[in-house]
Amino acid sequence: MVSSARGRIPWRMLIGLWLVWALIVIGFMTIADTRYAPDRPDNALEWTPGETGRRGQANKPLLLDPFMNRQVSFDSEFYLSIALYGYDDPTLRTADTPDGDLSLNYAFFPLYPLAMRVVMTPLSVIGLNGVAAATAAGVMLSLLGTLIAVVALYDIDPTIGGRSVFYLLIFPTAFFMTTVYTEGLFIGLAFGCLALARRKHLLAAGILAALATWTRSVGVVLVVPLLFAWVRLLDWRALRLTPGIIVRGLAVLLPIAAYLIWNAALGRQFTLVQENFFGRAPFNFEAMFDGIERAIDALITGDNLQMRAYYGIEFFGVALATIAIVFVAWRDPDIALVSALLLGIALTSGAPQSLIRYVLPIPAIYLMLGRLGRYAVFDRAWTLLSLLLAGMQISLFAFDMWVA
Repeated sequence: MVSSARGRIPWRMLIGLWLVWALIVIGFMTIADTRYAPDRPDNALEWTPGETGRRGQANKPLLLDPFMNRQVSFDSEFYLSIALYGYDDPTLRTADTPDGDLSLNYAFFPLYPLAMRVVMTPLSVIGLNGVAAATAAGVMLSLLGTLIAVVALYDIDPTIGGRSVFYLLIFPTAFFMTTVYTEGLFIGLAFGCLALARRKHLLAAGILAALATWTRSVGVVLVVPLLFAWVRLLDWRALRLTPGIIVRGLAVLLPIAAYLIWNAALGRQFTLVQENFFGRAPFNFEAMFDGIERAIDALITGDNLQMRAYYGIEFFGVALATIAIVFVAWRDPDIALVSALLLGIALTSGAPQSLIRYVLPIPAIYLMLGRLGRYAVFDRAWTLLSLLLAGMQISLFAFDMWVA
């Protein structure tokens, strides 16, 4: 992503910041439980007490291995299972669907766990057991994705790149990019696509968009910045399509092609498990409005303080993303639109849950924060707020409590 037109990327600074961040976050998660312990169970949501008691992980053997154990919780189980045993892991829990019992693994996209399988192979040679090797592989892929995201976000707008990168790394749920979750890899691929599209490298951007789509379904919205970039290449005065323009236009379709391939192979199983076990589906407005109503009741009249705090953070994330989309719309319409689609899909797929994590890949947030960060008071205030929230969220995750 280095180009004389956009200036030289300060590789040493970005790599150093990424490395120090990774060491601090992983180190903090490792020692978080040495000085205190939370009251159990977690009452943040109706279902969390049954999953967060003292033996809440007892039925999840893949999450019990001591190696880098603070980097795994909840959904990590499924990525480890797919990496080790494939989608039809016979030991994993199943969902009762019209097609019969289906492994819960089918609710998760394939690229991240399959890449884990590739990376874990040489790690097994050095003596790590299967779960430990898969965990290490997952963390390595997450961190690599984060490094790509850091470089790409800087390159999208170098005038504010340093601040935008810093605000990304201290975001309250940025620690997910150090865990066995897809956030790090997905954000790296998505932000890399945005940066390459702005440099008019549409084929490379399209490939990253396709890979992002195989990481998480929302990657398909990256067709939007690709289309913007392709339209900017057209000579509207001549209205002439050269072979090069046509080839680049085909690159725009790569994330859609990737989605269709995945849908043909795994789409039905994904839909059945999501709907029948996780209660989520695209444009599930009924569940969305019912969930919002319950959340508002919990915030205003509920006596469960943990639930009130949880929903307060969720709505804070949505408000922040909404403001950011409006803030960047005039200067960066492509990024505003892709950000709006990412937020819209997260909001309309079911009850409000995990939204503070789902807004993490929204690039408009970091462009807005980067521009506002030139004001010293805002910079200090946001940094303090974000770090305090991040510390709380990191500790909760390390204790296997529900975060997002």
